Amino acid sequence: MGKKKSGPFSGQRLDPTSSKRHNFPTYFLIHRISSSNETFHNVSPFLVEKGITGSLGEVKLTKKLRSGDLVVEVESPKQAKQIVKLNALSSIPVSVNPHATLNSSKGVISCGELLNESVEKITEELNSQGVTHVRRITIRRDGQLLNTKHLILTFDSAKLPEHIKAGYMRLSVRTYIPNPLRCFKCQRFGHSKTSCRGTLTCARCAEVGHESTDCTRSEKCVNCKGEHTSFSRNCSAWKQEREIISTKIKKQISYQEARKLIKAQTPTPGNSYVSAVKKSFSAPSVQTNPDASAVTCSKPSDSTATASPITNLPIPSSPSVAPVSEEALASTDFTDFKLVTNRKKLKKDSPTKTNNNIAKAEKLSKFYTSFRREVLNTVPTKDIICTHQSALKSLETKRPTSVDTQLLPMAVFP
Repeated sequence: MGKKKSGPFSGQRLDPTSSKRHNFPTYFLIHRISSSNETFHNVSPFLVEKGITGSLGEVKLTKKLRSGDLVVEVESPKQAKQIVKLNALSSIPVSVNPHATLNSSKGVISCGELLNESVEKITEELNSQGVTHVRRITIRRDGQLLNTKHLILTFDSAKLPEHIKAGYMRLSVRTYIPNPLRCFKCQRFGHSKTSCRGTLTCARCAEVGHESTDCTRSEKCVNCKGEHTSFSRNCSAWKQEREIISTKIKKQISYQEARKLIKAQTPTPGNSYVSAVKKSFSAPSVQTNPDASAVTCSKPSDSTATASPITNLPIPSSPSVAPVSEEALASTDFTDFKLVTNRKKLKKDSPTKTNNNIAKAEKLSKFYTSFRREVLNTVPTKDIICTHQSALKSLETKRPTSVDTQLLPMAVFP
């Protein structure tokens, strides 16, 4: 028969206590104990590395904070138990505690069936799935706080689960993105009123020295200098700060790293691609007559650009143009002078005319061929030469004298 396979199979049901998650803290904070408030800023990194490796082995991550403390990420529950027992790191007295925020994560669930359940009851029922705290999202309407079906769950692990089970219901867990923290004293983002070192600033007019409760001045934002209050959700600085927090949580990086990433993606005013193209674009130069009041230019037609020159044909000489003196040009009135913009396109030869030209060319080539043979085979005499010269003259009079030439812009005088 073999060994009995473990469930769950169809019709079987697992004990909810068997699905309890056995998580362990992975991030620990190492603080240096010193009577003179010394930190790890002036400690050799080689000494720190040897102390951690000698006590725990290879760890996943070691990082120094701005405060001078160390953050260590362990890889196994065994290392988590060992690091808590540390009292010294390479003869340096230290204290080790689990990190306050890195070992937990927050998610949001939405369930209308839990609207009438208390948060204490929900926390108790979901504790086996790693939920340590539950908070319900409320909204204010007409001066009253109303409960919603949205719940913020705090888990005991840094990795957020994709879903949880609330009784028979399977609920998806979304990442919780908190709103930016704004100081109620200086109206800046990133800290609270209790730790603020700035000056009192009005949240309505951005002026220093008074509260916003009795302010009647025009609205102005402290952060983006826009014409709105500092607590407006339409503020561009508020939206950027929320994007920084979202990037920090989703990519699990520090606030400073997320800020640099968002700043690099946000174009600086005046340095965008569109403005760069506008600056580099230059209008085509047009040469104008200094004596003319208005000159208009037209784009050459396609027929002119594609016309091919005809060779081996006699081109009539252009009529001679008498030179114009500078005095005549200076005295000429150009007030009504303008260029022709709508030029007529050259008419293409009809197929009949084209065929006639081809036939004439073939006849001419045959004549020259036969004439050359006669000259080579016969002795030239005066009569023969005169006869051929008269024949050539008659053919030259029959040759086409019209040639397709480009029309040049003409000046039209009224």
